[in-house]
Parts: sequence; structure tokens; C-alpha cells
Amino acid sequence: MTPERLARIKQVLNTRQPDLRVLTDQVHKPRNLSAIIRSCDAFGLANMHVVWPKEGFRAFRKTAGGSFHWVTTHTHPTMDNAVTELKAQGHKLYAAQLSDRAVDFREVDYTVPCTIIMGNEVDGVNPVTAEQADEHIVIPMMGMVESLNVSSACSIILSEAQRQRKLAGMFDQRRMPDEEYNRLLFCWCQPTVKRYCDDRNLPYPPIDHETGELIDGVGWMQEVRKLRANRPRWDDQPENIEANES
Repeated sequence: MTPERLARIKQVLNTRQPDLRVLTDQVHKPRNLSAIIRSCDAFGLANMHVVWPKEGFRAFRKTAGGSFHWVTTHTHPTMDNAVTELKAQGHKLYAAQLSDRAVDFREVDYTVPCTIIMGNEVDGVNPVTAEQADEHIVIPMMGMVESLNVSSACSIILSEAQRQRKLAGMFDQRRMPDEEYNRLLFCWCQPTVKRYCDDRNLPYPPIDHETGELIDGVGWMQEVRKLRANRPRWDDQPENIEANES
């Protein structure tokens, strides 16, 4: 971890906007989803919410450009589940949706806690979710085509959200809660140790915020080895011993 790398990580974390989010409604093309993740990272979002298409999703890593490492993706089984959770957190919901009540995307307030809902490539935002949204927003089109690609539209809307928040001074000081900041600082500074801990269900060891390095890496690894050595093996469990003997 070089000082320059650590400074860059801290700069990004200090400008992350925890209460500005994107929710995708079964966007199914990997390139589009990955491009949306990349836009979220570029415009300062810490979190993205996704309801996967029924056929599942695999991030197109070349399009994402590694951004899936820097944006926390929250998955939901249904749009109703996602909407309920976000509304419980006090978010306004802005659905990118052409309708009779739609307004220019630049007319809504992005400085309040809010989530931008992007519909899928064929059907847009589903009718139930569209009805639950606080506002419908559209990007005025002046050409022959009627709409933009979903990832392009998301990027344009996030650009306006960033503009409003920058004017309001919302990028001038850290807004991310300490617990989330410390977790992400560890994950970004120590990705290999993070994977090791996640794979073995271990708590993250403390790091030095001035260097990004483990405070006592050798001592921590020794404790991990002791812990793993003392864990009961699968075939030492009474029910498994009986099964093996039978």
C-alpha cells in the first residue's frame, strides 16, 4: 500500500454519498448493468440496489472496469422488497419513466436521500413500482429516437444529481457513517485479507488508518491458525461419528 494509493482511497471514501442510490428493475444485459455500476462509482455512489432478472446475471467485467469492487451491490428478491427497504430508510424514489406525470429529470431534488429507479431494456419500470415512486423523471429527447440506452440514461441522471449535491456542499466533508467507512477502508486496502476472512467467516483484523496495513499481521495470523486448529472437524461431531460407524 503506497501513500498515494491510500490517499486516493481515503479521498474517494470521503466523497461517497451514502444516501444517493440506484435501483435497477430486472435490467438483464450484462453490459448495461456493468456500465451502471461504473457510473455509480464515477459519480460518488457507495451503494447500488438490484433486482436480478429471472435468468440471473453475470457482471461484464470489462465494461465495469473493476467498479464492482468499489460499489456495494445489494440484491433483492423483488422490487416490492427493495422499495419497502429504501422507503423505510427515508428515500424519495425517482423512477425513470415516461408518463403523464413525468417531469424533466433536472427538476427534482437530488440533495435529499433518494434512489433513482432504472427499468429494464424492454418494459421499463414495472407498473406497480412506477405507482409507488414519488416522481417520474425523463430526459428530454430532441432527436428521432425516443429513448436512450438504460446505462446512458442512468449516467446522465447521476451527473445532474452530482451537480446538485456539489453545489450544496455535500462533497466537502465525509458523510459516510464510521462503521461503513472503516469496513470499506479495510476492504479496499486489504482485498486479499478480506477474501481470506470472508471465505472462512472470520472477523476483519484492525488496520492502521495512517498506513493501510494490518496493525499486527503476524500476531493475527498466529491467532487464526490457533483458532482453526482448535475447531472441531466435521467427522468429530457426534452425529457424524455415528453415521460413519453405521
